[in-house]
Amino acid sequence: MIIIEQVKAREIFDSRGNPTIEVDVLLNNGILGRASVPSGASTGTREAVELRDGGNRLQGKGVSNAIINVNTEINNALKGLCPFEQKEIDDLMIKLDGTKNKSRLGANAILGVSMAVARASALSQELPLYRYLSENGLELPQSFFNVINGGAHADSGIDCQEFMLTPVQRTSFRDGVEKISNIYHTLKKLLAENGFNTAIGDEGGFAPKLPSTESAIEMLIKAIESAGYTPKEEIAIALDPAASEFYDNTTKKYNFEGKTLTSDEMLAYWTALIEKYPIIVSIEDGFSENDWNGFKKQTERLGDKVQLVGDDIFVTNPLIFKEGIEKGIANSVLIKLNQIGTVSEAIETIKMAKANNYTTMISHRSGETGDTFIADFSVAMCAGQIKTGSMARSERVEKYNQFLRIEEELGKNAKLAKFPK
Repeated sequence: MIIIEQVKAREIFDSRGNPTIEVDVLLNNGILGRASVPSGASTGTREAVELRDGGNRLQGKGVSNAIINVNTEINNALKGLCPFEQKEIDDLMIKLDGTKNKSRLGANAILGVSMAVARASALSQELPLYRYLSENGLELPQSFFNVINGGAHADSGIDCQEFMLTPVQRTSFRDGVEKISNIYHTLKKLLAENGFNTAIGDEGGFAPKLPSTESAIEMLIKAIESAGYTPKEEIAIALDPAASEFYDNTTKKYNFEGKTLTSDEMLAYWTALIEKYPIIVSIEDGFSENDWNGFKKQTERLGDKVQLVGDDIFVTNPLIFKEGIEKGIANSVLIKLNQIGTVSEAIETIKMAKANNYTTMISHRSGETGDTFIADFSVAMCAGQIKTGSMARSERVEKYNQFLRIEEELGKNAKLAKFPK
């Protein structure tokens, strides 16, 4: 009988140079599964809590207490258990933690173990992770590349946090990646020619000091055309304003691009923007996590015209997402494993979305590691969409490289997700 022999954690560093947790799960057959946990910069207030040490070491961001929790309580609870019972293991850790937001043991501790258990199990059964996790087929997702960084991800001064490109017309996953790679390098040349800095932000996109959201969109359209592609027909644009970052919870207004906007004025802005730029196919968090009414109005007005993704408002939490579904908020949900803290709960949220005709988009975090778990996870879940950064920084590009490996392994059976019309 295959059982868990030891669970062990260590402190490593993420793509922003901050400490994070890496977990090894050792089975009694000698198999070792390893996983590392990302961390966000733009975070929802109701996300599961990543446990940090505080104090002076590493600016208070150390994770030694989370490591102790893995090496003691979690290790003792999981030793001797069958690793193939993912949900039972995840539920056990949730019960062991005993809080609503995993704040005692730390969501970073629990997630690291959850992911490592899945990887150890896949290796033990001599299966790729995407095949081990799959329940109903396999599908390579529509990919979204964050090529211009703003908001909390860069010091560019642009309030909108992410400007993404997606290859809506592609013959293979590789074909889509190559298209965006061509546009990315073309964009760099255009920025330089126009006197803009070509330094990159946390997610590998450029961080030019552009004056507005519209100026960034215009620059992207020019780059698409200059690279030889047709805007909207071949390449579309997606936005993640991350509106919680520029929402004033006291005045209940948005401080956006030098203006103070009410919720209704913010809605008028997004409505006018997608009318002016039909190349925009998706808007994530156009309203604050605390402006449910604004999000609902946006869904009623624009939900049949554009994908409206809920991130901070849902935080991958099945209970919160259920409330959003009942209130008619958004038509898509972002899935971040570390927002909820276990693989099983993320799967539950995806299933809930599909049952209620919401699309799903798997997401990285701004503080990433080289772990490619989310690439396999998105294929296994037939999630349909993924965003994992730009065509720069190895912690981003490695996810795309993993998709290329998976596409090669699947061969003629490789199925591409289509962006919903």
